Amino acid sequence: MIVVLFRLLACLPLTFLQGVGRLCGRLAYALPGRYRERLRANASQAGYPDAAFARAAAGEIGAMMLEQPKIWFRPDDCLARTVTDDWAVAEAALAEQRGVIFLTPHLGGFEINARYLAKRMPLTVMFRPPRQPALAPLLEQARNTAELRAVPATLQGVREFVRALRKQQAIGLLPDQAPGAGEGVWAPFFGRMAYTITLPGKLAAPHDVPIVLMASERLPRGRGWRIHLMRIPSPLPDTPQEQAALLNASMETLIRRFPQQYLWSYNRYKTRGAPPPDVVAGQEPAP
Repeated sequence: MIVVLFRLLACLPLTFLQGVGRLCGRLAYALPGRYRERLRANASQAGYPDAAFARAAAGEIGAMMLEQPKIWFRPDDCLARTVTDDWAVAEAALAEQRGVIFLTPHLGGFEINARYLAKRMPLTVMFRPPRQPALAPLLEQARNTAELRAVPATLQGVREFVRALRKQQAIGLLPDQAPGAGEGVWAPFFGRMAYTITLPGKLAAPHDVPIVLMASERLPRGRGWRIHLMRIPSPLPDTPQEQAALLNASMETLIRRFPQQYLWSYNRYKTRGAPPPDVVAGQEPAP
């Protein structure tokens, strides 16, 4: 039933879906609770304390949620509305013939990114299984296509990433999810220490694989998306902490291009069982 519902939603105009999503996002923000508090706190931490900014960001989160059925089940319609002025960044990275690591933070219409890439190159992406088993059939159909291969966020998935890079292919993952204990290091993110994934550095450093940040800016009035691509400087620093700091700083730069479209409601500063930053050698505790 969930798959049928999403397929029906995908038939609706993008303008309508994003408009209703913005309304729902603002209504959810109007209700007191943890969602509103976290969104305000994270946005303020990044330098956006205004209530008007938070309301607009909540609306964009709603648009992000309701545009997903369209992206998943009517991808060709969405790709026809997707443009970029930065494709030369991806072409230059591919030309180095070492594979490419595409990192997509929760910014703008991030679900369109993998489909845009998969139309142009072999692509393997990593995902986390849903917490609710009922959503598994939906995500299975949405994320596995003839052009796109999805692997789980497990050791087996990492092995598949390594194989793809050895074939000089592209891989993609979300760099701003809080990793599990032992899978990250502490690094600054918008002025606060955040437990940050180390997998991109581990995959890239041995062979100097290019890393490209990618985000899709949601255009007004349902016009589609504009893809932004930004190369992370290479070679990477030597230590995982320095690599994570560079990754977070680069994400900050990209997010500040259209900050209202970032997923500020996500609990980016959770630890997932990792030791707190005040007991990590050489680092300061988070404020």
